[in-house]
Amino acid sequence: MRFLTGRRSKWAVLLVWAALAMSVASLARHANDVTDNNIAEFTPAAADSSKVRELLAKETSGQDMPAVVVYVRDSGITPADRARAEHDLPGVRPIPSADGRALLAVQPVNGADDGTAYDTLTAIRQRVGKDVPDGLKVAVTGPAAFYVDGADAFLDADLTLLLVTLAAVAVFLLLIYRSPVLWLLPLLAACLATGVSQGLVYLLVQGTGLVVTGMGLGILTALVFGAGTDYALLLIARYREELRAQGDRHLAMATALRATLPVLAASAATVLLGVCCLLVADMRSSASLAPVAAVGVVCAFAAMTTLLPALLLVFGRWIFWPLVPRIGSVAREGLWSRAGTLVSRRPRAVWAVTVLGLTALCAGLAGARIGIPGTEAYTSPPESIVGQRLLSDHFPGGMSAPIEVIAESGHAARIARTPGVARIVSATPYGDRTRFRVAPTDPPESERAEQTVLRLREIPGALVGGQSAQQLDTALAQQRDLRLVVPLALAVILVVLVLLLRSILAPLLLVATVVLSFGTALGAGWLIFDRILGLPALGFDAILLGFVFLVALGVDYNIFLVHRVREEVSRTGDHRRGVLSGLAHTGPVITGAGLVLAATFTALTVLPLVWAVEFGLIVAVGVLIDTFLVRSVLVPALLLDIGERVWWPSRPGGERARPRPARTLVR
Repeated sequence: MRFLTGRRSKWAVLLVWAALAMSVASLARHANDVTDNNIAEFTPAAADSSKVRELLAKETSGQDMPAVVVYVRDSGITPADRARAEHDLPGVRPIPSADGRALLAVQPVNGADDGTAYDTLTAIRQRVGKDVPDGLKVAVTGPAAFYVDGADAFLDADLTLLLVTLAAVAVFLLLIYRSPVLWLLPLLAACLATGVSQGLVYLLVQGTGLVVTGMGLGILTALVFGAGTDYALLLIARYREELRAQGDRHLAMATALRATLPVLAASAATVLLGVCCLLVADMRSSASLAPVAAVGVVCAFAAMTTLLPALLLVFGRWIFWPLVPRIGSVAREGLWSRAGTLVSRRPRAVWAVTVLGLTALCAGLAGARIGIPGTEAYTSPPESIVGQRLLSDHFPGGMSAPIEVIAESGHAARIARTPGVARIVSATPYGDRTRFRVAPTDPPESERAEQTVLRLREIPGALVGGQSAQQLDTALAQQRDLRLVVPLALAVILVVLVLLLRSILAPLLLVATVVLSFGTALGAGWLIFDRILGLPALGFDAILLGFVFLVALGVDYNIFLVHRVREEVSRTGDHRRGVLSGLAHTGPVITGAGLVLAATFTALTVLPLVWAVEFGLIVAVGVLIDTFLVRSVLVPALLLDIGERVWWPSRPGGERARPRPARTLVR
């Protein structure tokens, strides 16, 4: 602690961070340049559809990500419209619809990972969208268009997301501290931590080949600001408390760090290990998020335990103006002190009613729709979705997105007879097998088209891919990831809590409240999505990531509260007094931290993807429930009702309290 809080060494800490800002954080502006939003990163690695896509890309030298251009005139396609289509895409023969009101043209696009597909598709859209005649509707859709629109969903919102996050954190810090200056220090530390984390991610991509998606960078920003601000609030609250006990601010900071560092380390370790559970996910986008989030957590922890203390020491006590902590002053009794007194009168009734209310909110999940169709994946439909809908109106269901079947040529008749298959569009020899392009009778995003995929997979040795197969495989992989990651994350969190609290019963109790909190957030979230926002369904991504981040970050508040309770019980030897004192000290911190964290994840709603909006709101709603009900009412009530047995097998009441340092002159 001496180095971090010394009168001279604090300047060395600031110099180290200045060097990091110039050398690493300066690279943050290049982070977006190395993101990979290729469709392969948002699909399961081991699925048949992924194997088919990789095989086709290899055999066709990447020229197998088609762009589909659709021309529609409600009064009927004219010769001029046909001539325009032939001019827009030279060498491509437009296909007329049976109703005579639409044309379809397919342009192969190089699907290599070097940005060629993005540039080519953008050029096609500019060409076909120029000087469109009145009455003619033109849209570019197909796999290439879906890929580009998915990439744009992150690129276009990146700056907006950062600005919204900054504004939200700044406003809440200003309200929490009621100081015109103090809020700037944790915000500055969070900004530097974000810059350093993005710079490190850039270096990791360059040096190790780590795959980072636009989704990963967006979540990294919210995570660093949210978790980092939580850590800052706890440290500053303890520092203010110590300033009331002694005059030397350097000793006060050393004492505050000594008391909070184990808590912050345990909190960071919980989030770190929680997000690392995503490494076992089959979905590459989820698995690739783990190292990115881990870097963010480490940077947030480092900034708030080294940079922030140094900044606070440099500016001295006046940084708290107008509420400067004076020696011997006593903090006024706050809301959570009074709340603790009320809870302590009838703790069993309080926790029973709270559990009943939270369980009732869980019931909001009844009848929830799970799995977002691809055509409804955006809050505002991009051109690829608009084009897909136009195709569905005028062409057979699977015309724009045939099912790809790679099988022995002798299976052609069986493929053609499979229920749900309209016809075999083409059959191309492929080594010792044949590539069949199959037009299904149903639209590619429909459940019936997925059933057709399953029936085709019953053919011995057949690999089935394409848009419908990819959607099916993605949904199955996401369900598997939920079944695998959720229990693993709970087990990891339980182990961390056992090690921190040196207890078995208390961690089990806290993990149970975590599960209840998530269920409540999901139930309340679905009511908001369905009844207020009119969203189509709950996304599997939103559920999985919502669970991992809400549980990992929500446990922070468990750790803040229960570790302080244990400290107070050890100091006073009185369990009831320790619980109430711990709540009084940490309640304001948890309230402020919850508001800031909820605000940072709510910022994710600026992304135009339905699952991202749901993810951000699930975490935000869950954090608020954690803040105002679970950690501040339910957990204290349970601790009071169970009594000292909650610490079994240890006995914190028997531990000797740490004496406070002697008061010194104000410095």
